[in-house]
Amino acid sequence: MINTSWLRTFCTLVEVGHFTRTAERLYMTQSGVSQHVRKLEEQLGAELLVRQGKQFSLSAAGERLYAEAQSILLALSNLEQKVGADPPFEGTVRIMSPGSVGLKLYPQLLALQSKHPKLIIDYRFAPNSDVENAIVESTVDLGLMTSKSTMADVECTPVAQEALLLVTPATVQEPDWESLMTLGFIDHPDGSHHASMLLGANYPEFQHSSLFPRKGASNQIGLILEPVSMGLGFTVLPAHAVEAFEKSEHIKAHRLANPVSETLYLCALRHRAIQARIKTVIAEAKRSL
Repeated sequence: MINTSWLRTFCTLVEVGHFTRTAERLYMTQSGVSQHVRKLEEQLGAELLVRQGKQFSLSAAGERLYAEAQSILLALSNLEQKVGADPPFEGTVRIMSPGSVGLKLYPQLLALQSKHPKLIIDYRFAPNSDVENAIVESTVDLGLMTSKSTMADVECTPVAQEALLLVTPATVQEPDWESLMTLGFIDHPDGSHHASMLLGANYPEFQHSSLFPRKGASNQIGLILEPVSMGLGFTVLPAHAVEAFEKSEHIKAHRLANPVSETLYLCALRHRAIQARIKTVIAEAKRSL
């Protein structure tokens, strides 16, 4: 019978693609990872990896094993969850979302953890594509996304709407097209997408965010509004990110004539058993958002 611990190590190595990072993820040593793979090869009598220095690729046998092993490990995980103890307020829940919704939700989940100290919240901020991949790779239990997944293994349920807001320095009262062109755009990873959605629905002149002079950029959700608060430009952000900005007196959020919102989707791996503690977090997320 195949040792499931060796099998899990092998599958994680294939997904991560690196011995050291696999060891870190599984809280093992690198030599321990290598030993698990070697024992699995010895038991099966087949080479699973084609090693090329520090790099590797899967052999034909390795590809066949990986294809079969994923469903086996998922079934074992589901069986363990169904049969074992399943307390609603104990254990770790891993969740990932884009920054804006994270600024809203993470404090609420920490408050939940304060009430139930044995419930551990592991929260990570990432763009939609990373959230989607993490769900498929089972490195998170839940994900929140602002677009519906295109992957068949990811199940998405709409749970909330989040408004997009035009944000200018506080001195700007009526943001007409000329004033926006004068200010210039503070960009961020979703800047072009958000600008296209909101400004495209409200300004006939709008074609693309590249029309505006680019006055700055940041990929840190908590810092995007810093240059705006200093009068250096404007941007478009989801409402939760605007509400979380501490220097609110230095910015002005404008709700335009044609409101635009993003749908927030709660996403998880399809057909995976949902543990009671994850259901607890899902309920809190729906309540908070």
